Amino acid sequence: MRWLRRAFLAVVLAGAAFALWLVFVWPPPSWYRTHWPSKTAFMRLRERQASATRDTTPLRYQPVSLDSLTRWLPLGAQAGEDEAFYVHHGIDWRSLRDALGYRRDQFSWSSSGDRRDLWHVIRTSGERRDKLRGASTITQQLAKNLYLSPSRNPLRKVKEAVIAYRLEWALPKDRILELYLSTAELGRNLWGMEAASQHYFGRNAGRLTMDQAAALIATLPHPLSSNPGHRPGRMQWRQRLILRKLRGEDVEVPQEADETEVARPPVDSLPRPDTLPFVPDTVRRLLDTIPLPVDTTSVPPDTTKRP
Repeated sequence: MRWLRRAFLAVVLAGAAFALWLVFVWPPPSWYRTHWPSKTAFMRLRERQASATRDTTPLRYQPVSLDSLTRWLPLGAQAGEDEAFYVHHGIDWRSLRDALGYRRDQFSWSSSGDRRDLWHVIRTSGERRDKLRGASTITQQLAKNLYLSPSRNPLRKVKEAVIAYRLEWALPKDRILELYLSTAELGRNLWGMEAASQHYFGRNAGRLTMDQAAALIATLPHPLSSNPGHRPGRMQWRQRLILRKLRGEDVEVPQEADETEVARPPVDSLPRPDTLPFVPDTVRRLLDTIPLPVDTTSVPPDTTKRP
């Protein structure tokens, strides 16, 4: 009984600490009704990573209202990232169910078949980690950008879900979409559709064509490994699917997991062994025999034509 009391007390204290964290997290979601973030948690994370690797790429970030964006950007975001955005309340349970592989339309605790199928998908959920990460809604992605990190810790996903509900409670849908489009990562130290539009296409985001808007949306959620300016093959593959969706075709744009926690430097920037200081000749000759790593993805290979 003493062990049970201690376990119960630990659970209560952990719950209380989590509740206090939710209450006092700063700034609260209601702050963003009228304010833009000066820097998001995700920006600060990338800033620390850049400092560790001595990356001096300047911050490019220019938040703007939905009225300043071409209509193809919010439409493309829904087509490529979250079709049910204006229907769900922070979490798309249907997409989550599909990602888990639970095929029943209804669930009842009184049904032994429902309980058996639920237990099966929970036991095998580890095999579907990538699909589960790809099932995040726009609201969940905004929660991660504003407050959290791309860590794959299960507790982070719980925080993300709770914050997503708080965002939905505090902000109208258009404001959530506005914040997401202005804070999404779209390249190295490049944040939001306005800054990305000027960087990649030399024009403001209100003047983008449908193809250009689809290219920016297709950059998500792998902006560092494939974007309009760097290895665009994967981006173009998703762009074509998003364009078909925008033109009314019944196609599915696959949901993908986030980029890894720590951004790897481009392969081109990795030092050759002959530039490394204090390396003995024997080790240097051994390093010379090892090829530089090649960045690969799980989507079709880069088919960009080259001269």
